[in-house]
Amino acid sequence: MQMRCKQVSGRAMLAAATAVIAVASSDAAFAQSNDSQASEGSDSERIVVIGSRRTDRSVTDSASPVDVISATEIQQQPAANMLDVVKNVVPSFFVPQNTISDASTFVRAPSLRGLPADNILVMLNGKRFNRSALVQVYTGGDTALSFGSQGADISSIPAIGVGNLQVLRDGATAQYGSDAIGGVLNYGLRKDTGFEAQALYGQNYDNGGDGETWQLSGYGGFALGDRGFISIAGEYYDTKGTSRGVTRPSAINFANQFPNLADQLPNYPGPVQIWGTSPSDGWKLVVNSEYDFSPQATFYLFGNFAASDADQSFNYREAVTTSAVRFNGTSSSTGTLSANSAFRHPIYLTPCPASNATCPSGGWVKDSNVFNFSELYPAGFTPRFVGETDQAIGVIGVKGEMDSGFTYDLSGSLARQSLALSMYNSLAPSYGPDTQTEFEFGKLIQRELNLNLDMTYALEIGLDSPLTLSAGAEFRREEYEATEGDPQSYGAGPYAVQNLYLQTSPGVYAFDSTVTMPPAASGYGGTSPTFAGKSSEKSYGFYVGLEGDLSERFSMGIAGRYEHYENFGSTTVGKINARYELTDSLAIRATAGTGFHAPSPGQNNVQVLTTTFIQGNQVQVGTYPVTSDISQFYGATTLGPEESTNFGAGFVFDPGNGFTLTVDGYSIKVTDRIGISQNFTVSAQDLADLPSLAGVGQGGSVQYFTNGFDTKTQGVDIVGSYRTDLAGGSLNLTLAYNYNKSKVTDFDPGVIGPTQLIDIKYLAPNHRANLAANWSSGSWAVNLRESYYGEWRDSNDYPIREGNVSSGAIIDGQRFGAKFITDLDVSYTFNDTYTLTVGANNLFNTYPDKIKATVNNPIYDLTGSISNGSIYPRPGGPFGLNGGFWYARLRVKI
Repeated sequence: MQMRCKQVSGRAMLAAATAVIAVASSDAAFAQSNDSQASEGSDSERIVVIGSRRTDRSVTDSASPVDVISATEIQQQPAANMLDVVKNVVPSFFVPQNTISDASTFVRAPSLRGLPADNILVMLNGKRFNRSALVQVYTGGDTALSFGSQGADISSIPAIGVGNLQVLRDGATAQYGSDAIGGVLNYGLRKDTGFEAQALYGQNYDNGGDGETWQLSGYGGFALGDRGFISIAGEYYDTKGTSRGVTRPSAINFANQFPNLADQLPNYPGPVQIWGTSPSDGWKLVVNSEYDFSPQATFYLFGNFAASDADQSFNYREAVTTSAVRFNGTSSSTGTLSANSAFRHPIYLTPCPASNATCPSGGWVKDSNVFNFSELYPAGFTPRFVGETDQAIGVIGVKGEMDSGFTYDLSGSLARQSLALSMYNSLAPSYGPDTQTEFEFGKLIQRELNLNLDMTYALEIGLDSPLTLSAGAEFRREEYEATEGDPQSYGAGPYAVQNLYLQTSPGVYAFDSTVTMPPAASGYGGTSPTFAGKSSEKSYGFYVGLEGDLSERFSMGIAGRYEHYENFGSTTVGKINARYELTDSLAIRATAGTGFHAPSPGQNNVQVLTTTFIQGNQVQVGTYPVTSDISQFYGATTLGPEESTNFGAGFVFDPGNGFTLTVDGYSIKVTDRIGISQNFTVSAQDLADLPSLAGVGQGGSVQYFTNGFDTKTQGVDIVGSYRTDLAGGSLNLTLAYNYNKSKVTDFDPGVIGPTQLIDIKYLAPNHRANLAANWSSGSWAVNLRESYYGEWRDSNDYPIREGNVSSGAIIDGQRFGAKFITDLDVSYTFNDTYTLTVGANNLFNTYPDKIKATVNNPIYDLTGSISNGSIYPRPGGPFGLNGGFWYARLRVKI
């Protein structure tokens, strides 16, 4: 207790010392600090290129709220994944850790302002970045805010190649097309010349120092005479896994009952299943180039290429049924820990004799000729799920400005991302003794072609500034493909349903019972030939805009866009914004607009088979295309677009003494949001009526995509910064605060359940803030950031019910308390070339609250965990469950 008090006190002192000076300043992410392309405070770092077609807008005089995150701030983060980098510095950006969440562990889905990943448009040098190959169909708190989405995978972008990140916190569909409902992330790639290399090593504090991370990155920028440049940046990383759970109580029971088999438990002597970050490695590369052919024509070429490999622990499959004492929050009782369905009865290998009237063809004799999966896995098994991601996007174009002031930008891009899924240490129960233990599930592939033309022209009509007339056109083709998996990965084998007969006398048999084994591989299902193949969507659009200063103090902009999609028709959206300077240092601004998100070919055509457990029973859950006979059997209809209305208003205070402050409120309504239907349980009659349901099997369930609910999101962003001198050095103080709350305003009960209603509102903290200080003097630099994460809930994984556990209504989710996280690093530069940094993220080793004992999730006395061995919430919450991480980085810049 004394040690904990010291930690809290130390953290509070650090925060208070910063707060005294910062008062109402903003987050370090938004400080205009040094980066690779511009010197501190230079205008080039403050110019924004999103949210406007004008080229003279800065952060503080933009009509829409835009944050510019410098290269320095991005590279200061020790995270190997860009998702975690952005999460650390943008308060309204949320992404869970995803400990065990099927393919969603390999492609994590973020949320901006509480909206799903495909409501965030990601751009690279102002051009649309491709979607990931994964449609988020995993059901759990890990994906609750992006359930059903197919967004971009920014983890493929290396931090060392980014010149800055511009975050448009405003709806921008009228300007950029589908998906920009919640905002835009635009990564500007580096253009500077020179060489830079970085090496980072770090590890977590706990579990003997797990999570060991190596990161090697390099950058080279070359001038092409005085006409252009080419830059290349790359990164290699290798991150070991972490473990923050304990072994299952059932595994302890097994070791006690069968000590001679204890060493055959998975991961022995560690936990039989791992709750933590999955080990991964990979490389990332970006290329950026421009060349001036003439004063009116600049050729450009850039791209992003990456590959990653991750290995995830799945749930442990018990070989025997045991029991243990558990506490449900009010009382203790003995709970049954059931064996996995593959071990509950043997596979009977003797077929009915040919031409026997009492033992029909297709039946099996119940005798001693059997196979048990304990012969293969005596102590049970824990499948390992592997995801291999490959990413490639290339953009080519030409842009220029004529003497008349007319500008043009003509570009084309090709992109492809694939996710290959496989598994080892598993089995296909319905194939009995012929089962595989390793499976290839096939590849998910997303391909995109984009053609763009953007034009502007400055109209001189005697106003305070020229009016910028903008217009453009876009053609886009998306293609989604799923390739076939191993037959056993999706099929129902010969032992899926066994009608058993007992011999009552020689040659005479009597029906005894029917036993079943789940189809497909245990843990996941591959793509069957029925659903393998390609689907595509073509669209085209046109936009027009007009913006400028109508007077010395008043500027205004308007934009409209028309798009047509071959699969669902046309839509027209618009946006208007304005900014008025009340004084030289104070301005008000406001925006209003409509937007949309078009359903992707992946959402229309995804087929995924996953495994879940209900009271220890392994159950297959199939997500099927809305056009399939399976989905239509249960009432599926064609998907339509999501539509939105955005409003925002705020003020900018810039007195010119190194202090800036922006406050922006917003309201976003989204109708016909795309979600996934309720689970429809497959009955014996369903199976007889529709044989294609065999891949799910009797007792399994079916779900599909549908437009099923409306949401309203409201919030406020406070962002500011302050620069001053202190102790012979330069001090930058920043604070960013976000309040955000979403709620479901209308819904189809067949699509949205009570857990989703709660999680959409509370899974991400409603309150989030970053308070930071950066001090530098000569060769020394110190960075301190204090992050605040408000209370959050997870109703999907940890529901609280009223009444009986099986029939009581879900009234809430467990509340996980607010936390402060402190990050600190110190750097020293010597010989003007080498910089050594030592630091720690989560300096005081803070964890989320532990899972509380409830009727749904009782805590077992043997382990102090719930039945699956987890102690902390499985999504990791807003800052993860790995605790503190220390690191050292060496940077060499020439």
